[in-house]
Amino acid sequence: MKISEEEVRHVAKLSKLSFSEEETAEFADTLTKIVDMVELLNEVDTDGIPVTTTMAESKTVMREDVAQKGDDRDALFKNVPQSDNYYIKVPAILEDGGDA
Repeated sequence: MKISEEEVRHVAKLSKLSFSEEETAEFADTLTKIVDMVELLNEVDTDGIPVTTTMAESKTVMREDVAQKGDDRDALFKNVPQSDNYYIKVPAILEDGGDA
């Protein structure tokens, strides 16, 4: 199926996009190739093949939500060079320090 440059211009206008004549021609050619590749799928014999919507098995992989005791906060912060109220202090990376 040939996608015309006029169709590309129409969709571009609806999308509030602007393309040069060269880009419009390139898009028309590329979109035509994509549509042609998709149309090739119509030639595949799919009789007797069940419709699938996903390739993943339908099973829950979530774990049970059970409260557990966390790690000792003081032990976690033992090797932190600088901290303040259990926040790790790191050097500023912004010019003004980022403390606005």
